[in-house]
Amino acid sequence: MIRSILDEYAPISLTEMSDVRLMNRIDTKYTTSLSLLPEFLKGLQADYFVQEIDGRRVGAYRTMYLDTPDRKMYLDHHNGRYTRMKIRVRAYLDSQMIFLEIKNKNNKGRTKKKRIQLPEMDGYDCKAAERFLAEYAKYPLENLIPCQENCFLRTTLVNKQKTERLTIDVNLSFRNLSDGTEVHLDDLAIIELKQNGRLSSPAKSRLADLHIYPVSISKYCLGTILTVSEVKNNRFKAKMIQLNKIRKETYGFI
Repeated sequence: MIRSILDEYAPISLTEMSDVRLMNRIDTKYTTSLSLLPEFLKGLQADYFVQEIDGRRVGAYRTMYLDTPDRKMYLDHHNGRYTRMKIRVRAYLDSQMIFLEIKNKNNKGRTKKKRIQLPEMDGYDCKAAERFLAEYAKYPLENLIPCQENCFLRTTLVNKQKTERLTIDVNLSFRNLSDGTEVHLDDLAIIELKQNGRLSSPAKSRLADLHIYPVSISKYCLGTILTVSEVKNNRFKAKMIQLNKIRKETYGFI
């Protein structure tokens, strides 16, 4: 059903998407059951394009997160620090592009992203990455280890004014790279609205109409909670209760 709805959208190419990179933006995350996605997507066709790459409107992503051995970046999120960062290697599998990315969030709620291209997922251990991290991150490469991997399928919508992007992630899986623990969440969708500011948005109105409200937890934090048995997570417990409630209300996706 989802794919047939997406077929009704006008496409936008990766080249045309270059005007909507939003490397300095405000992100708002929502989590919902898969059963609400068709209703959410219906009626947005007039206001949004769907990203299309080689005829595909649902893309595959793989992400590896780097952190310190004591998971300092995860703990900054957990402890509610307003200024924090994530460092990751992300593979955009359909376009066959791989980047080392730094995401900084400041105390005004804005996310700034910087990245450099890599030849492969394990290609971050190089001089170029070392210089990149030294310039833009407070963690040197030598202090970082691969901690977690996630995979998911993503649909990306772009409003026709090209001022916002909306990503919809499904079929999420997480793997602890220390011991191989895996968790699959096939019953959730994570929706993220990326804007230059807190602006009005047809998608935001649609979400409110369906009683889908922001749940601010990153995929890195979610995967850490689910796959690391002894990690500190008490400040995320209310959000996990909310996510588990959503999971009980869902059914299959595509």
